[in-house]
Amino acid sequence: MKKFHLQIAAPDGLRYDGDAVQISVRGIEGDLAVLAGHIPFVTALKAGECRVYVGENGDTIRCAQYSGGMLTVSADTVRMISADFQWKEE
Repeated sequence: MKKFHLQIAAPDGLRYDGDAVQISVRGIEGDLAVLAGHIPFVTALKAGECRVYVGENGDTIRCAQYSGGMLTVSADTVRMISADFQWKEE
């Protein structure tokens, strides 16, 4: 699967900065997933669970809880900003 560059930021710093196959979050209009090649857009996020699919085929999933924020998709990078972001394995 194609990968894209993903950055996840919170007030305490950058929480993820690397390649991903997919990110799934809860937007204000409902759940959404972003894959490589997605059209550019910006949306507000509701609090919920974030799933980041990494690995060669998206076979590894990292899950986190977040308190809302913003998601920006551009031609080469996806950026998520949240006031409170915590990986489940931390």
